[in-house]
Amino acid sequence: VINLFGATFFMTYGILLEAYPVAFLNGLIVCIDLYYLYQMWRQKDFFTFMEVKPTSDYLRTFVEFYRDDISSIIPNYTYHVEDSLICFFILRNMVPAGLFIAKVEGDQAHVKLDYVIPNYRDFKVARFIFEDNSMFFIQRGILRFVSEGGSDFHRKYLERMGFVRSRGMYVHEIGNRILQDGGF
Repeated sequence: VINLFGATFFMTYGILLEAYPVAFLNGLIVCIDLYYLYQMWRQKDFFTFMEVKPTSDYLRTFVEFYRDDISSIIPNYTYHVEDSLICFFILRNMVPAGLFIAKVEGDQAHVKLDYVIPNYRDFKVARFIFEDNSMFFIQRGILRFVSEGGSDFHRKYLERMGFVRSRGMYVHEIGNRILQDGGF
């Protein structure tokens, strides 16, 4: 997009100065930029969940690899293996783009880690989890997510995804959303 604006500017500049080779070359760049932006816009990503056991070596390695970035977003997070954890990777075009770990207690999932790697932080992964796949959690008896928050960046993310601050925690009701959308 930035290149498109720059090429458009220099194309206009070339026309105004009657420097037609400059205008022509930048006009070609504008056409190429528009073509690639159109291709990017119409590309549809494929998302899926890949559930793993809390004892997974890949899970442990992933958390260790991104430890510094995770701690900058969720400072209090430490990886602990517990039986009541649900753990899954969110795959975007079959590439691990995010990791979700929650402790299930009754109909609540206490979110321990909701992490997306830096290259995929465009809210598409979050929408896939919290908006598009509510039934994934309802089928497991989960009706609400509870999160402690984290850094300011993480708290703003939670609010954007529909979490509401209540008694020092952030809560996201799953069932209400589906009833509003006519899912039942």
